Amino acid sequence: MKIKIGICGYGNLGRGIESEISKNEDMELVAIFTRRKPVDSLKISSNVPVVHMDDVADWQNKIDVMILCGGSAFDLPEQSPMMAKYFNIVDSFDTHAKIPEHKRNVDITARASGKTAVISSGWDPGLFSLIRLYAGAIIPKGETGSFWGYGVSQGHSGAIRRLNGVADAVQYTIPQEDAIEKARCGEAGSLSTREKHKRLCYVVANEGADVERIASEIKEMPNYFADYDTDVIFVTQEELNKDHSGLPHGGYVIHAGETGHAGTGGVGNKQMIEFTLKLDSNPEFTASVLIASARAAYRLNQEGIVGAKTMFDIPPSYLSGQDGDELVRVLM
Repeated sequence: MKIKIGICGYGNLGRGIESEISKNEDMELVAIFTRRKPVDSLKISSNVPVVHMDDVADWQNKIDVMILCGGSAFDLPEQSPMMAKYFNIVDSFDTHAKIPEHKRNVDITARASGKTAVISSGWDPGLFSLIRLYAGAIIPKGETGSFWGYGVSQGHSGAIRRLNGVADAVQYTIPQEDAIEKARCGEAGSLSTREKHKRLCYVVANEGADVERIASEIKEMPNYFADYDTDVIFVTQEELNKDHSGLPHGGYVIHAGETGHAGTGGVGNKQMIEFTLKLDSNPEFTASVLIASARAAYRLNQEGIVGAKTMFDIPPSYLSGQDGDELVRVLM
């Protein structure tokens, strides 16, 4: 029996889920849910119903896991607890500072309804979070640095597009090369947020909008831009479409430290763990992580493990479509 998947939201990430789910033989896409009207106007490649969000509760016994594809700034804080009333869910909530609060809010609803909710899945938070955990556990005397880019941040771009007077926007996260080298030398702990990255925003303003106000609101936005050197460049819609239509991304987790007798009069040995992603399509890769997490959410729920979870709580084998014996034979 295949795991029945629903998609909530049909932007870049939702389309990524749709395109990648067919590569997982133990799953099937059942329906796509959207707030848009009319839903029949959506162009989808799969032969599944497109349903308005107002009717989502009618599907609670037809879907095993709902994958939420909304934005972290405005959608997921409301959608995730609401959806956890009816479904096992996976979301990609990525406002790092607010993840503990989001987890608590979703946990209340999920536990009350007997559902399992994997929150903050994706590649960061998510996959990068796991690498940070593994690296710090293995080399406890060390420093970890996380770097994102060069690439388009969908969450940050979406946050800009929500501002009054903004017609469209694309935001690039750019890691600072000198900061990466310092992290490789074990100096990540000395780096400030501002020293590690800069942010570059290309913005299309509505006609007559106050561009100075928009630029100021972007640069002062907490949890997104306030802690970074941020450049805001206003362009036309044609320029944005021509030069900034792709969705590449990537990044690094670098953990450097020592083993041996350093600090006790002996000589320590330098050790470094580095994990790198280079992505042509951020949404398709993120979608692939969410799909694996949906498999895990289903398996956890089948075992009676309910409430809000993160990728820290998932046994690694639960992410895979292969069974445990096969994983040991092939990967061990």
